[in-house]
Amino acid sequence: MRLLRKRVVVVIVGIALMTPAVAGQTVSPDKRGITVTLLGSGGGPNPNPKRFGPSILVQAGRQTLLFDCGRGATIRLAQVGKLLGEVRTVFLTHLHSDHIIGLPDLFLTGWGAQGRKTPLRVWGPAGTAQMMDHMQKAFEFDIRIRRDVDEKFVKEGIMVSSTDIKEGVVFEEDGVTVTAFLVDHRPIEPAFGYRVDYGGRSVAMSGDTRFSENLITFARGVDVLVHEAIDPKEVRARLSKMAATQEEIDNIVAHHITAEEAGVVFSRVKPRLAVYAHISDADLITPARKSYSGPLEAGEDLMTIDIGETVSVRRANR
Repeated sequence: MRLLRKRVVVVIVGIALMTPAVAGQTVSPDKRGITVTLLGSGGGPNPNPKRFGPSILVQAGRQTLLFDCGRGATIRLAQVGKLLGEVRTVFLTHLHSDHIIGLPDLFLTGWGAQGRKTPLRVWGPAGTAQMMDHMQKAFEFDIRIRRDVDEKFVKEGIMVSSTDIKEGVVFEEDGVTVTAFLVDHRPIEPAFGYRVDYGGRSVAMSGDTRFSENLITFARGVDVLVHEAIDPKEVRARLSKMAATQEEIDNIVAHHITAEEAGVVFSRVKPRLAVYAHISDADLITPARKSYSGPLEAGEDLMTIDIGETVSVRRANR
């Protein structure tokens, strides 16, 4: 007899201590599982107090990994009870400002009093190592004062180990594997998505992309797929109010995937749960339903996804 694997998604709404979404169903920690927290679910350079810049925290075993570091990422880390110094391992999808503008804060504030005593490690596309070198030079005065004159923080904590990556496995520690894969965000090249595997659990994150066959190949069968999407009409209407030119708007829309296209991606990847991030408040669920009927959530800041025997979603209590 052929055995069919159950796909179970539990949606939970509340604060730090959660109650089961379904009567009689409990959510127990899985030591071999993965916890994903959307620190920032928005996208684009314009400030949005409801949706901070793109940033995703992934905790797997002993590893705490940060994927992109957009505006407000350090504030959100504080809200979830993380000392910035605990976040020492960062992966960048690409070098657009909205994905990296929080890095100086993490780099400087995470040092010393926030607990980082070892170098900050950063992986990303070509240009990442150069950017991190220049960041250290830009803040040379503050670094010198705090390292050599005033607080005398541990010097290793303000060092940086940065790596320009190519497609493939880029990180393997404590049973956690991070694989980078190319996505289509042209003319921004290279741009990456990432897949994290640990203890038989997995999550993939698209970064910014158009419809990408390569993403489907690398993400197929993951437990959770976090994917961007736009509503072109909503984007055009919003940007036109900001005095953007028609050419600028056309270029922005062309760099991203529509919700309807994202539904096709979900239907082929077949995750246990699909989650939108790098989004606005437009309805992205309905268009995806033309081709995808599986579990799908519109991401929010501070949404937490626990990946174990079940996949459960916890939302922040605003």
